Amino acid sequence: MAGDNRALLTEGVKRLGIDLETGGCDRLLVYLAELLKWNRRINLIARDTPAEEAIEIHFLDSLTLLPLLRQAEEPIHLLDVGTGAGFPGLVLACALPEARFTLMEPRQKRAGFLRHLIRTLGLTNTEVVADRIEPHAAAWCGRFSHITSRAVAEPGTFLPLVKPLTTPATRVILMLARAEAMVGVEQHASGPWRIVETVRLSLPFSGAPRLLAVACPG
Repeated sequence: MAGDNRALLTEGVKRLGIDLETGGCDRLLVYLAELLKWNRRINLIARDTPAEEAIEIHFLDSLTLLPLLRQAEEPIHLLDVGTGAGFPGLVLACALPEARFTLMEPRQKRAGFLRHLIRTLGLTNTEVVADRIEPHAAAWCGRFSHITSRAVAEPGTFLPLVKPLTTPATRVILMLARAEAMVGVEQHASGPWRIVETVRLSLPFSGAPRLLAVACPG
């Protein structure tokens, strides 16, 4: 089974055109095993999700952000808002140990899982904040090079939430399932915003569409 999972993860990143080092793959397979074990006790992902499905819809989906981070010229410090079981932030931390990651998750049981996993994997580049974003907005302005979230999918909700944390250099990565969600982003009341890059892709096995849009304050 572990061999099958490795083969599936390796084939998935190959189809996505993503470079994943052996160490990153090893960490993600440990992550997967812990996720499925803990999921029997606390609600991390949908119950009875098979490993092969979790690899695609959680791990490979998260890894689609990796090329956007690797092209950054400045040191990377990514904030993942409402990370849940660590998607996409902890997946990216496993693959990109030279960068820094802050995972924001207000639910204590999920935060406990994340801290356990960080210790298990020996990650020194990742911290967990078990709180909501609003109390930290003023103090964290300009702290992060990148901000993202899978939990808050609609730009109309997410962009106003993170705007107080941004400077003109901040890149906000929107993870979307459909292009229609982009309508009106640049004219949103929390703006002005500029869309500086978009990436359209499909998940490698199901073909489910994805759109990544990189926004920055205008």
